[in-house]
Amino acid sequence: MSKKVAEIIVEVLEQAGVKRCYGIVGDTLNLIAEHLDKSPIEWVHVRHEEAGAFAAGTEALFTGQLTACAGSCGPGSLHFINGLYEANRNRSPMVLIASSILMSEMGFEFIQEVDFKSVFKECSVFCDMIHTADQARKKTVMACQAAIAKRGVAVLIVPVDISHSDVHEDFPYHVHFPRPTVRPNDDELAEIAKILNAGKKVTIYAGSGAEDALSEILAVAEQLKAPVAHTSRGKSFLEHNNPYNVGMTGILGNEAGYRAVLDCDTLLLLGADFAWRQFYPDKAKIVQIDLDPTHLGRRHPVTLGAVGDIKPTLRALLPLLEQKTDGSFQKTYVDRYHEHQASWKKQLAPGHNDTIPGSYLTSVISKHAADDALFTGDDGTPIFWATRCIDTNGKRRVFGSLLHGTMATALAGSFGLKKAAPERQVIALCGDGGLSMLFGELLTTIQEDIPVKIVVYDNSKLGFVEIEQMSEGMLDTFTRMKNPDFGKVAQAIGLWGKTISKASELDAAIDELLAQPGPALLNVKVNPLELTKPPFMEMKPVMGMALYTTRAILHGRGADVVEMIRENI
Repeated sequence: MSKKVAEIIVEVLEQAGVKRCYGIVGDTLNLIAEHLDKSPIEWVHVRHEEAGAFAAGTEALFTGQLTACAGSCGPGSLHFINGLYEANRNRSPMVLIASSILMSEMGFEFIQEVDFKSVFKECSVFCDMIHTADQARKKTVMACQAAIAKRGVAVLIVPVDISHSDVHEDFPYHVHFPRPTVRPNDDELAEIAKILNAGKKVTIYAGSGAEDALSEILAVAEQLKAPVAHTSRGKSFLEHNNPYNVGMTGILGNEAGYRAVLDCDTLLLLGADFAWRQFYPDKAKIVQIDLDPTHLGRRHPVTLGAVGDIKPTLRALLPLLEQKTDGSFQKTYVDRYHEHQASWKKQLAPGHNDTIPGSYLTSVISKHAADDALFTGDDGTPIFWATRCIDTNGKRRVFGSLLHGTMATALAGSFGLKKAAPERQVIALCGDGGLSMLFGELLTTIQEDIPVKIVVYDNSKLGFVEIEQMSEGMLDTFTRMKNPDFGKVAQAIGLWGKTISKASELDAAIDELLAQPGPALLNVKVNPLELTKPPFMEMKPVMGMALYTTRAILHGRGADVVEMIRENI
């Protein structure tokens, strides 16, 4: 008995390990949806396809397993695009089933016709169409295989008439799950060891590519007497139980991590593709090890680049490293980091007149959250404070749009985490701008019974953008927002909801939020004048802030300047 293409597509997704498919059903997707409904794959009905891609991508990033999205022709599947960019940059294995119009109507500007192959080619590792019914299994396997092996987004375009077609020749293609061990060859390892052994002041800078290699990094750090800095995406894996940790560099970082990287004479770069060139040392020798050969030397010139998984590479490298005896460089920056953290934690306090700084809010959330809680943070101040204030403790994970930098990922991303780990507490740290951008997804929490906990950082503006404008000497321009009471909105649509504005109310409110059995939202009126400060100040933003202050006073807003100084200094 022959099978429909739609049925075979679903069979392959199931064999590839897909547990959930996120999307919105529609005309050209109907038959595929029917077969999904008959399968063990759970359909998650979101209110906007972009949110479906954020959810699927975050789930895949967390589990390492293939997830799926599916959309209808034209605008339906087109709505996924921003989430596909996010997932592909995060190396999340995900497949999009992009259903399309009839093959016979393609090329005639038919209603809802979109050339998906041209649109999605820049944000995927595979993008192709099933042209004939007998290609169905092979093409679907190729899409899933590419997403798994290359760790990225695969797009499978399925014309509606093809999905309804019968398959006559169905060959037994199936998805494979390769797990190769990759490391540099012996000559490269010897050259790496030679450079590191010659260094007097060695720093390790590691990223998310070092996810499972903390013990090996600590062994190398002990051998080389090196401080260990990490990227924001590496925080969850490299911060806890690391006696050599000096934190992050970059805009989100601290002075100890920043200086440890810039002041070294030899930098060992492990699974990190940190983009900002000004945070790399100009005169140090740099050894970079990454599984992706295209990452080698693309951010800053390196002395030696090698391809390998961090864990097996360091295991092979360790016997070649000489034991250094002078630990003063390492100790200087580790001590500086602990001093910074002690000073920083003293600043995590209620604001003037019982106001709630975003930093203090995040520290209170961290204090009350479960030991193995999962956090998502919207781009801007929520993820800034999350990377600085959430204690990851070796069990927790923090997720944000740290490579793509898009708004509105926190709530949708929390769906993917809660679906994948229903036994764990999932907390979405949402900006008021990010939440309102995909506001309809509050309804998804109810429809799909997703008991995530939502905290809204309500400062009635695009806060991070405003700080950027201040640093350029501008008055705030187009950043203000007129928000509803998000707590009452949550109540109106069926969530537990509450709004608070006083720091003295915060501990009890967070406890109450986290105790709710279903989806719940706490709207927190955070201090709109709290600044997010980098580990150093260049002359341009300093002059820009001075110019902003002058302009604000001249425009009759001196009270804002006084309040900003009071809250931050």
